[in-house]
Amino acid sequence: MTNDNGTSPGPRPDRLANAGFATRSVHGGERQGTPDYTPTVAPIHLSASFFYDDTNDLDAVFANEREGYVYTRYGNPTLRALEQAIAALEDTEDAVTYASGMAAIHAAILLDARSGDRIVAGRDVYGATYAILSRLFASLDIETTFVDTRDLDAVEATVARVRPTLVICETISNPLVRVADIPALARIAHAHGAKLMVDNTFASPLLVNPARLGADTVVHSATKYLGGHGDATAGVIATTAERALALREQAKLVGPTLGAFEAWLIQRGIKTLPLRVRAHSDGAVAVAAWLRAHPSVSEVFYPEDATIGDAAAIFNDHRRGGMLAFEIRDADRSGAFRFMEALKLIIPATTLGDVYTLVLHPAMSSHRALTPEQREEIGIREGLIRLSVGIEDVDDITGDLDQALRVAVGAPATATTA
Repeated sequence: MTNDNGTSPGPRPDRLANAGFATRSVHGGERQGTPDYTPTVAPIHLSASFFYDDTNDLDAVFANEREGYVYTRYGNPTLRALEQAIAALEDTEDAVTYASGMAAIHAAILLDARSGDRIVAGRDVYGATYAILSRLFASLDIETTFVDTRDLDAVEATVARVRPTLVICETISNPLVRVADIPALARIAHAHGAKLMVDNTFASPLLVNPARLGADTVVHSATKYLGGHGDATAGVIATTAERALALREQAKLVGPTLGAFEAWLIQRGIKTLPLRVRAHSDGAVAVAAWLRAHPSVSEVFYPEDATIGDAAAIFNDHRRGGMLAFEIRDADRSGAFRFMEALKLIIPATTLGDVYTLVLHPAMSSHRALTPEQREEIGIREGLIRLSVGIEDVDDITGDLDQALRVAVGAPATATTA
Protein backbone atom coordinates (compact mmCIF):
# COMPACT_ATOMS: atom_id res chain seq x y z
CA MET A 1 0.00 0.00 0.00
CA THR A 2 1.24 3.52 -0.79
CA ASN A 3 0.13 7.03 0.06
CA ASP A 4 -1.23 9.40 -2.57
CA ASN A 5 2.29 10.73 -3.22
CA GLY A 6 3.62 7.23 -3.99
CA THR A 7 5.50 6.72 -0.76
CA SER A 8 5.01 3.85 1.66
CA PRO A 9 2.93 4.66 4.72
CA GLY A 10 5.80 3.90 7.14
CA PRO A 11 5.54 1.77 10.27
CA ARG A 12 2.20 0.54 11.53
CA PRO A 13 0.67 3.34 13.62
CA ASP A 14 -0.13 0.95 16.47
CA ARG A 15 3.51 -0.05 16.98
CA LEU A 16 4.32 3.12 18.93
CA ALA A 17 0.78 4.36 19.60
CA ASN A 18 0.99 3.94 23.34
CA ALA A 19 4.76 4.27 23.77
CA GLY A 20 6.40 6.94 25.88
CA PHE A 21 8.22 9.95 24.44
CA ALA A 22 11.70 8.48 24.96
CA THR A 23 10.65 5.24 23.28
CA ARG A 24 9.15 7.12 20.34
CA SER A 25 12.34 9.18 20.08
CA VAL A 26 14.44 6.02 19.83
CA HIS A 27 12.24 3.90 17.56
CA GLY A 28 10.32 6.43 15.45
CA GLY A 29 10.90 5.97 11.71
CA GLU A 30 13.10 2.91 12.16
CA ARG A 31 12.72 -0.58 10.65
CA GLN A 32 10.16 0.24 8.01
CA GLY A 33 10.52 -3.10 6.29
CA THR A 34 11.71 -4.07 2.83
CA PRO A 35 10.65 -1.55 0.18
CA ASP A 36 9.27 -2.51 -3.22
CA TYR A 37 11.40 0.13 -4.94
CA THR A 38 15.12 0.16 -5.80
CA PRO A 39 17.29 3.24 -5.29
CA THR A 40 19.38 4.20 -8.32
CA VAL A 41 22.50 4.64 -6.17
CA ALA A 42 23.43 2.04 -3.55
CA PRO A 43 22.42 3.34 -0.12
CA ILE A 44 24.76 3.74 2.85
CA HIS A 45 24.08 1.18 5.56
CA LEU A 46 25.44 2.83 8.69
CA SER A 47 23.96 0.27 11.06
CA ALA A 48 26.47 -1.60 13.23
CA SER A 49 24.15 -4.60 13.53
CA PHE A 50 21.32 -6.41 11.72
CA PHE A 51 18.56 -8.72 12.96
CA TYR A 52 16.10 -11.28 11.58
CA ASP A 53 12.51 -12.06 12.50
CA ASP A 54 13.38 -15.76 12.37
CA THR A 55 16.31 -16.56 14.67
CA ASN A 56 17.08 -19.64 12.56
CA ASP A 57 18.02 -17.23 9.76
CA LEU A 58 20.39 -15.42 12.10
CA ASP A 59 21.95 -18.74 13.09
CA ALA A 60 22.42 -19.68 9.42
CA VAL A 61 24.20 -16.39 8.69
CA PHE A 62 26.55 -16.92 11.63
CA ALA A 63 27.29 -20.40 10.27
CA ASN A 64 27.99 -19.07 6.72
CA GLU A 65 25.14 -21.24 5.47
CA ARG A 66 23.28 -18.34 3.90
CA GLU A 67 24.06 -14.80 2.84
CA GLY A 68 23.22 -12.03 5.22
CA TYR A 69 24.56 -9.60 7.77
CA VAL A 70 24.65 -9.64 11.55
CA TYR A 71 27.39 -7.20 12.56
CA THR A 72 29.41 -4.77 10.46
CA ARG A 73 32.75 -6.20 11.62
CA TYR A 74 31.54 -9.42 9.97
CA GLY A 75 30.11 -7.72 6.89
CA ASN A 76 27.93 -4.84 5.73
CA PRO A 77 25.80 -4.32 2.57
CA THR A 78 27.61 -1.09 1.64
CA LEU A 79 31.02 -2.72 2.03
CA ARG A 80 29.79 -5.71 0.06
CA ALA A 81 28.69 -3.50 -2.82
CA LEU A 82 32.19 -2.00 -2.99
CA GLU A 83 33.82 -5.42 -2.79
CA GLN A 84 31.72 -6.69 -5.69
CA ALA A 85 32.57 -3.62 -7.75
CA ILE A 86 36.32 -4.05 -7.20
CA ALA A 87 36.21 -7.80 -7.87
CA ALA A 88 34.49 -7.02 -11.18
CA LEU A 89 37.19 -4.47 -12.07
CA GLU A 90 40.08 -6.77 -11.11
CA ASP A 91 38.44 -9.84 -12.67
CA THR A 92 38.69 -11.85 -9.45
CA GLU A 93 36.12 -14.02 -7.74
CA ASP A 94 35.88 -11.82 -4.68
CA ALA A 95 37.36 -8.89 -2.76
CA VAL A 96 37.59 -7.81 0.89
CA THR A 97 37.69 -4.20 2.09
CA TYR A 98 39.80 -2.66 4.87
CA ALA A 99 40.07 0.63 6.74
CA SER A 100 43.34 1.55 4.96
CA GLY A 101 45.77 0.31 2.36
CA MET A 102 48.25 -0.72 5.04
CA ALA A 103 45.56 -2.73 6.84
CA ALA A 104 44.99 -4.56 3.54
CA ILE A 105 48.73 -5.18 3.09
CA HIS A 106 49.01 -6.47 6.65
CA ALA A 107 46.08 -8.85 6.11
CA ALA A 108 47.38 -10.03 2.74
CA ILE A 109 50.79 -10.90 4.24
CA LEU A 110 49.19 -12.72 7.19
CA LEU A 111 47.18 -14.81 4.76
CA ASP A 112 50.31 -16.51 3.43
CA ALA A 113 52.99 -16.09 6.08
CA ARG A 114 53.30 -17.59 9.55
CA SER A 115 56.04 -17.60 12.17
CA GLY A 116 59.12 -19.24 10.67
CA ASP A 117 58.07 -18.54 7.06
CA ARG A 118 60.11 -16.43 4.67
CA ILE A 119 59.12 -13.66 2.23
CA VAL A 120 60.84 -12.25 -0.85
CA ALA A 121 59.87 -8.66 -1.72
CA GLY A 122 60.88 -5.96 -4.16
CA ARG A 123 63.50 -3.76 -2.58
CA ASP A 124 61.79 -0.59 -3.83
CA VAL A 125 58.32 -1.28 -2.42
CA TYR A 126 56.43 1.48 -0.66
CA GLY A 127 58.26 2.62 2.46
CA ALA A 128 55.53 1.55 4.88
CA THR A 129 55.44 -1.89 3.23
CA TYR A 130 59.21 -2.10 3.65
CA ALA A 131 58.86 -1.07 7.29
CA ILE A 132 56.07 -3.52 8.14
CA LEU A 133 58.09 -6.35 6.63
CA SER A 134 61.42 -5.44 8.18
CA ARG A 135 60.04 -4.47 11.59
CA LEU A 136 56.65 -5.94 12.50
CA PHE A 137 56.88 -9.22 10.63
CA ALA A 138 60.56 -9.64 11.46
CA SER A 139 59.56 -9.48 15.15
CA LEU A 140 57.16 -12.38 14.45
CA ASP A 141 60.01 -14.48 13.00
CA ILE A 142 58.91 -13.86 9.42
CA GLU A 143 62.08 -12.82 7.61
CA THR A 144 62.02 -10.84 4.37
CA THR A 145 64.72 -10.80 1.72
CA PHE A 146 64.58 -7.75 -0.53
CA VAL A 147 65.60 -8.06 -4.16
CA ASP A 148 65.50 -5.99 -7.36
CA THR A 149 62.42 -7.46 -9.04
CA ARG A 150 63.61 -6.16 -12.43
CA ASP A 151 66.47 -8.69 -12.26
CA LEU A 152 64.55 -11.91 -12.83
CA ASP A 153 67.68 -14.06 -12.53
CA ALA A 154 68.31 -12.56 -9.09
CA VAL A 155 64.67 -13.12 -8.13
CA GLU A 156 64.82 -16.76 -9.27
CA ALA A 157 68.05 -17.40 -7.37
CA THR A 158 66.73 -15.69 -4.23
CA VAL A 159 63.41 -17.54 -4.25
CA ALA A 160 65.18 -20.87 -4.82
CA ARG A 161 67.53 -20.17 -1.92
CA VAL A 162 65.08 -18.62 0.57
CA ARG A 163 62.09 -20.88 -0.22
CA PRO A 164 59.50 -18.21 0.69
CA THR A 165 55.79 -18.73 1.10
CA LEU A 166 55.12 -15.29 -0.38
CA VAL A 167 56.62 -13.03 -3.05
CA ILE A 168 55.63 -9.34 -3.00
CA CYS A 169 55.93 -6.72 -5.72
CA GLU A 170 54.21 -3.56 -6.95
CA THR A 171 52.82 -3.28 -10.49
CA ILE A 172 54.41 0.17 -10.69
CA SER A 173 56.78 0.79 -7.79
CA ASN A 174 56.62 3.66 -5.32
CA PRO A 175 58.26 6.14 -5.93
CA LEU A 176 60.55 5.25 -8.85
CA VAL A 177 57.68 3.87 -11.00
CA ARG A 178 59.52 0.71 -12.04
CA VAL A 179 57.26 -1.80 -13.78
CA ALA A 180 57.18 -5.40 -12.59
CA ASP A 181 57.05 -8.33 -15.01
CA ILE A 182 54.11 -9.89 -13.19
CA PRO A 183 53.75 -13.01 -15.39
CA ALA A 184 57.44 -13.84 -14.93
CA LEU A 185 57.32 -13.21 -11.18
CA ALA A 186 54.20 -15.37 -10.88
CA ARG A 187 55.93 -18.23 -12.72
CA ILE A 188 58.95 -18.01 -10.43
CA ALA A 189 56.86 -17.84 -7.26
CA HIS A 190 54.56 -20.70 -8.21
CA ALA A 191 57.43 -22.92 -9.39
CA HIS A 192 58.80 -22.78 -5.85
CA GLY A 193 55.48 -23.16 -4.04
CA ALA A 194 55.03 -19.49 -3.13
CA LYS A 195 52.10 -17.12 -3.64
CA LEU A 196 52.46 -13.79 -5.45
CA MET A 197 51.01 -10.63 -3.90
CA VAL A 198 50.87 -7.53 -6.12
CA ASP A 199 50.17 -3.98 -4.97
CA ASN A 200 48.27 -2.52 -7.91
CA THR A 201 47.65 0.94 -6.43
CA PHE A 202 49.72 2.97 -8.91
CA ALA A 203 48.29 1.25 -11.99
CA SER A 204 44.62 0.89 -11.01
CA PRO A 205 42.45 -1.91 -12.48
CA LEU A 206 41.94 0.15 -15.62
CA LEU A 207 45.56 -0.28 -16.68
CA VAL A 208 46.60 -3.64 -15.19
CA ASN A 209 44.81 -6.69 -13.79
CA PRO A 210 47.48 -8.68 -11.92
CA ALA A 211 45.19 -11.65 -11.19
CA ARG A 212 44.88 -12.28 -14.92
CA LEU A 213 48.68 -12.35 -15.06
CA GLY A 214 49.12 -14.93 -12.31
CA ALA A 215 48.96 -12.96 -9.06
CA ASP A 216 47.26 -14.73 -6.16
CA THR A 217 46.48 -11.56 -4.21
CA VAL A 218 45.90 -8.04 -5.53
CA VAL A 219 46.10 -5.17 -3.04
CA HIS A 220 45.04 -1.54 -3.39
CA SER A 221 45.20 1.51 -1.26
CA ALA A 222 41.69 2.46 -2.35
CA THR A 223 42.38 5.91 -0.90
CA LYS A 224 44.23 6.65 -4.12
CA TYR A 225 42.94 6.14 -7.68
CA LEU A 226 39.91 4.05 -6.76
CA GLY A 227 38.53 6.83 -4.54
CA GLY A 228 40.28 9.57 -6.45
CA HIS A 229 39.11 12.61 -4.50
CA GLY A 230 41.21 12.58 -1.34
CA ASP A 231 38.20 12.30 0.96
CA ALA A 232 38.24 8.65 2.11
CA THR A 233 40.86 6.24 3.45
CA ALA A 234 40.43 2.58 2.49
CA GLY A 235 42.15 -0.59 1.35
CA VAL A 236 41.06 -3.69 -0.54
CA ILE A 237 42.29 -7.18 -1.39
CA ALA A 238 41.03 -8.87 -4.56
CA THR A 239 41.50 -12.63 -4.76
CA THR A 240 39.73 -15.99 -5.07
CA ALA A 241 36.53 -16.78 -3.20
CA GLU A 242 38.33 -19.33 -1.02
CA ARG A 243 41.07 -16.90 -0.01
CA ALA A 244 38.54 -14.10 0.53
CA LEU A 245 36.65 -16.34 2.96
CA ALA A 246 39.86 -16.87 4.93
CA LEU A 247 40.46 -13.11 4.94
CA ARG A 248 36.96 -12.48 6.27
CA GLU A 249 37.46 -14.98 9.08
CA GLN A 250 40.71 -13.20 9.91
CA ALA A 251 38.99 -9.80 9.82
CA LYS A 252 36.27 -10.94 12.21
CA LEU A 253 38.98 -11.47 14.81
CA VAL A 254 41.23 -8.49 14.07
CA GLY A 255 38.60 -5.88 13.16
CA PRO A 256 40.19 -3.76 10.39
CA THR A 257 36.70 -2.76 9.26
CA LEU A 258 36.12 -0.07 6.67
CA GLY A 259 33.43 2.47 7.56
CA ALA A 260 30.26 2.32 5.49
CA PHE A 261 30.41 6.00 4.56
CA GLU A 262 34.01 5.66 3.36
CA ALA A 263 33.03 2.58 1.35
CA TRP A 264 30.24 4.55 -0.29
CA LEU A 265 32.67 7.36 -1.17
CA ILE A 266 35.14 4.92 -2.73
CA GLN A 267 32.39 3.31 -4.78
CA ARG A 268 31.24 6.72 -5.94
CA GLY A 269 34.81 7.49 -6.99
CA ILE A 270 35.06 4.26 -8.97
CA LYS A 271 32.26 5.44 -11.26
CA THR A 272 34.64 8.01 -12.79
CA LEU A 273 37.80 5.87 -12.55
CA PRO A 274 38.20 5.32 -16.32
CA LEU A 275 37.75 9.00 -17.09
CA ARG A 276 40.15 10.10 -14.36
CA VAL A 277 42.93 7.57 -14.97
CA ARG A 278 42.97 8.32 -18.68
CA ALA A 279 43.25 12.04 -17.92
CA HIS A 280 45.94 11.40 -15.26
CA SER A 281 47.92 9.26 -17.70
CA ASP A 282 47.71 11.59 -20.66
CA GLY A 283 48.69 14.52 -18.45
CA ALA A 284 51.62 12.62 -16.97
CA VAL A 285 53.05 11.85 -20.41
CA ALA A 286 53.01 15.55 -21.27
CA VAL A 287 54.46 16.63 -17.91
CA ALA A 288 57.22 14.00 -18.08
CA ALA A 289 58.25 15.23 -21.54
CA TRP A 290 58.28 18.82 -20.28
CA LEU A 291 60.42 17.90 -17.25
CA ARG A 292 62.97 16.07 -19.40
CA ALA A 293 63.62 19.31 -21.27
CA HIS A 294 63.94 21.45 -18.13
CA PRO A 295 67.50 22.55 -17.27
CA SER A 296 66.89 22.18 -13.51
CA VAL A 297 65.87 18.53 -13.78
CA SER A 298 68.57 15.87 -13.99
CA GLU A 299 66.43 12.73 -14.36
CA VAL A 300 62.79 11.80 -14.93
CA PHE A 301 61.22 8.46 -14.07
CA TYR A 302 58.04 7.44 -15.88
CA PRO A 303 56.72 3.94 -16.73
CA GLU A 304 56.59 4.59 -20.47
CA ASP A 305 60.37 4.15 -20.38
CA ALA A 306 60.10 0.71 -18.76
CA THR A 307 61.70 -2.22 -20.54
CA ILE A 308 60.04 -5.46 -19.46
CA GLY A 309 59.37 -8.77 -21.12
CA ASP A 310 56.13 -7.83 -22.85
CA ALA A 311 54.56 -4.57 -21.75
CA ALA A 312 51.59 -5.11 -24.04
CA ALA A 313 50.80 -8.33 -22.18
CA ILE A 314 50.82 -6.52 -18.83
CA PHE A 315 49.04 -3.23 -19.53
CA ASN A 316 45.49 -3.17 -20.82
CA ASP A 317 46.25 -0.27 -23.17
CA HIS A 318 49.06 2.14 -24.04
CA ARG A 319 48.63 4.28 -20.93
CA ARG A 320 51.02 3.96 -18.00
CA GLY A 321 49.35 5.95 -15.21
CA GLY A 322 49.61 9.37 -13.61
CA MET A 323 52.65 8.79 -11.37
CA LEU A 324 56.17 9.97 -12.10
CA ALA A 325 59.27 11.09 -10.24
CA PHE A 326 62.10 13.46 -11.02
CA GLU A 327 65.34 14.68 -9.51
CA ILE A 328 66.07 18.37 -9.10
CA ARG A 329 69.57 18.89 -10.44
CA ASP A 330 72.20 19.03 -7.66
CA ALA A 331 69.49 19.52 -5.01
CA ASP A 332 69.91 18.56 -1.38
CA ARG A 333 67.03 18.31 1.08
CA SER A 334 66.82 22.08 1.54
CA GLY A 335 66.58 22.57 -2.21
CA ALA A 336 63.76 20.02 -2.40
CA PHE A 337 61.99 21.79 0.45
CA ARG A 338 62.35 25.18 -1.29
CA PHE A 339 60.76 23.67 -4.38
CA MET A 340 57.78 22.31 -2.45
CA GLU A 341 57.24 25.50 -0.49
CA ALA A 342 57.30 27.59 -3.69
CA LEU A 343 54.45 25.70 -5.35
CA LYS A 344 51.27 27.74 -5.80
CA LEU A 345 48.88 25.34 -7.54
CA ILE A 346 50.37 21.91 -6.91
CA ILE A 347 49.76 20.57 -3.40
CA PRO A 348 52.62 19.11 -1.28
CA ALA A 349 50.51 16.36 0.33
CA THR A 350 51.30 12.85 1.53
CA THR A 351 49.03 10.97 -0.85
CA LEU A 352 48.50 10.38 -4.57
CA GLY A 353 45.86 9.59 -7.15
CA ASP A 354 43.67 12.60 -6.40
CA VAL A 355 42.12 14.88 -9.01
CA TYR A 356 44.63 17.46 -7.74
CA THR A 357 48.29 17.40 -8.75
CA LEU A 358 50.34 16.45 -5.70
CA VAL A 359 54.03 16.27 -4.83
CA LEU A 360 55.87 14.38 -2.12
CA HIS A 361 59.48 14.20 -0.93
CA PRO A 362 60.01 10.43 -0.51
CA ALA A 363 63.11 10.70 1.66
CA MET A 364 61.14 12.77 4.18
CA SER A 365 57.80 10.97 4.06
CA SER A 366 56.93 7.73 2.27
CA HIS A 367 60.42 6.25 2.74
CA ARG A 368 61.36 7.95 5.99
CA ALA A 369 61.47 4.59 7.77
CA LEU A 370 64.46 3.54 5.66
CA THR A 371 68.01 4.50 6.58
CA PRO A 372 69.86 6.93 4.27
CA GLU A 373 71.96 3.97 3.09
CA GLN A 374 68.87 1.92 2.24
CA ARG A 375 67.35 4.84 0.35
CA GLU A 376 70.58 5.40 -1.59
CA GLU A 377 70.74 1.72 -2.54
CA ILE A 378 67.21 1.90 -3.95
CA GLY A 379 67.87 5.21 -5.73
CA ILE A 380 65.86 7.55 -3.51
CA ARG A 381 68.04 10.64 -3.12
CA GLU A 382 67.40 13.95 -1.37
CA GLY A 383 66.58 15.75 -4.60
CA LEU A 384 63.95 13.21 -5.67
CA ILE A 385 60.36 14.44 -5.95
CA ARG A 386 57.36 12.18 -6.53
CA LEU A 387 54.64 13.76 -8.67
CA SER A 388 51.05 12.57 -8.89
CA VAL A 389 49.67 14.34 -11.96
CA GLY A 390 46.09 15.48 -11.50
CA ILE A 391 43.46 16.32 -14.08
CA GLU A 392 44.14 20.08 -14.30
CA ASP A 393 45.27 21.76 -17.51
CA VAL A 394 48.82 20.65 -18.30
CA ASP A 395 50.04 24.20 -18.95
CA ASP A 396 49.00 25.20 -15.45
CA ILE A 397 50.84 22.23 -13.95
CA THR A 398 54.06 22.85 -15.87
CA GLY A 399 53.87 26.58 -15.20
CA ASP A 400 53.79 25.97 -11.46
CA LEU A 401 56.59 23.40 -11.70
CA ASP A 402 58.72 25.86 -13.64
CA GLN A 403 58.48 28.72 -11.16
CA ALA A 404 59.07 26.38 -8.20
CA LEU A 405 62.10 24.77 -9.85
CA ARG A 406 63.58 28.22 -10.41
CA VAL A 407 63.16 28.99 -6.73
CA ALA A 408 64.72 25.65 -5.78
CA VAL A 409 67.90 26.24 -7.80
CA GLY A 410 68.06 30.00 -7.29
CA ALA A 411 67.35 30.88 -10.91
CA PRO A 412 65.52 34.13 -11.81
CA ALA A 413 61.84 33.87 -12.68
CA THR A 414 60.72 34.52 -16.23
CA ALA A 415 57.82 36.60 -17.48
CA THR A 416 56.02 33.44 -18.62
CA THR A 417 56.27 31.70 -15.27
CA ALA A 418 52.91 31.04 -13.62
